[in-house]
Amino acid sequence: MRTLYYSHPDFLGHDTGVAHPESVDRLHVIEQALSGPEFSGLQRVEPIIPADIQDKIGLVHSKAMIAKVLATIPTQGLANLDADTVVSPGSKQAGLRAVAAVCDAVDRICSGQNARAFCAVRPPGHHAMPDYAMGFCLFNNIAIAAEYARSRYGLTRIAIVDFDVHHGNGTQAAFYEQPQVLYASSHQWPHYPGSGHPSETGVGNIINVPLPSGSGGEVFREKYRQAILPAVKKFNPELILVSAGFDAHRDDPLASLTLLEDDYRWITDELNAIADTCCQGRIISALEGGYNLRALASSVAVHVASLMGLETDGE
Repeated sequence: MRTLYYSHPDFLGHDTGVAHPESVDRLHVIEQALSGPEFSGLQRVEPIIPADIQDKIGLVHSKAMIAKVLATIPTQGLANLDADTVVSPGSKQAGLRAVAAVCDAVDRICSGQNARAFCAVRPPGHHAMPDYAMGFCLFNNIAIAAEYARSRYGLTRIAIVDFDVHHGNGTQAAFYEQPQVLYASSHQWPHYPGSGHPSETGVGNIINVPLPSGSGGEVFREKYRQAILPAVKKFNPELILVSAGFDAHRDDPLASLTLLEDDYRWITDELNAIADTCCQGRIISALEGGYNLRALASSVAVHVASLMGLETDGE
């Protein structure tokens, strides 16, 4: 079965202003990186926004939060949901379509049409809390995907793995008391947003693996071998969701870890192997961070190649 690749022109309409790191250029370089002949096997999908999209968002976010986000979006110019989270006239369509993408991926994968998907969406999602937007994020795409898979398809064991350099505080908050969802995060510590201490364990379903500033691939891989991969295997998920942030890369300007492309290939290979054993290969990956354009493009390329089962050399 072919790997799905979700994109849409609406994601380019989310304007964050001059010099904002979460820029339209991120998707331009990803599209270029995935335009080579080795990626011709991707099944490219432009998601349609369904009539019930706000109901899907409401699986994670409060009605008041949804209303505030939508009301803040301006008819012209830019507006702020917080100091970091900028919205423009195109942000509504981008935010709704990002949720539509991950939910469509759930539909296709849980119905057996496909096994794997990469959603190149903007805005990102894992900082969006149930009651407020923050950290470049409007709606929590990956958390909504998990709740949609539970409500629509009755899944009772969903694993979310988050390798963004920043802790996914919004995803953790959504599932802190929900044992049917395992949330496992590696992230720089201490760092924004300040959450993600190992003592934050939920009901035994939250695994936080802090990485000191300067940590590279050797530390990253060892922590995954020790803590995250065994926990995901033991959980025996029916679906694996990935918050795929590439800002732990050595060249990223917003953090201080030193991962390389081959580390992203490695972790994707490891998650593929677990998925093949536990859940018929079912993985949905959604873009989170990654702000050095060259590093983002090359890291996404090895991540998607691994999802497709292609051999890559990494860097």
